[in-house]
Amino acid sequence: MSPGKKAVTPLPKPIQDIVDELFGRRADLISAREGLIQTYQALTELFGSGGILFICGNGGSFADAVHIKGELAKSFEKPHPISSAEVLAELEQSELGRELADQLEQGFPVVVLGESHSLRSAFANDTHSQFSYAQELNAFAAHIKRGALLGISTSGTSRNVNAAMILAQAYRYTTIGFTGPAGGETARHADISWRAPGGCTAEIQENQAPLYHGLCRMIEAHFFG
Repeated sequence: MSPGKKAVTPLPKPIQDIVDELFGRRADLISAREGLIQTYQALTELFGSGGILFICGNGGSFADAVHIKGELAKSFEKPHPISSAEVLAELEQSELGRELADQLEQGFPVVVLGESHSLRSAFANDTHSQFSYAQELNAFAAHIKRGALLGISTSGTSRNVNAAMILAQAYRYTTIGFTGPAGGETARHADISWRAPGGCTAEIQENQAPLYHGLCRMIEAHFFG
């Protein structure tokens, strides 16, 4: 090994199998492999230590943010039963509680910035619409010390996303820029630059979907495999 070069920590086999399957099926996405693995490692550490993931984006990227939350906040491909003996004991005290214990699934804490239309429109009306994501993040980050922000921007030039990235850095949150190949300013504000290939916005977004599905599979396998 050359001086100063870090050894690469091998992925656990179930995780490596997911990575190999993804890029075996979609070899055109191989340039995004390292960003995927770095994002997986950051988010499993975050969730394992009780932190919260914040996500933001615009248009199709906002829809992708909501999609990612939908995969992470409940079971994706594996069962996620409630595992806390204390919680289960409390739920056993009532008929409705027992039904909850049987039906609810463990998930990961994910907040999509901008889902609160009331907050977003009020701040845009009172102050500056381009800083509404940052304002919502600020309300959490001032009180929650463990967090990460996944900023999605195919161009890397979305000012509202980049403002939230800068604020997240100020709070020492892990920042992940999920962009197209150029990366743009979003990549410059990211601890992890995760770049999907593609020649236009539509192609980039089409390529981001299998990547974030792979991420969700990897996180689920880590905690529930």
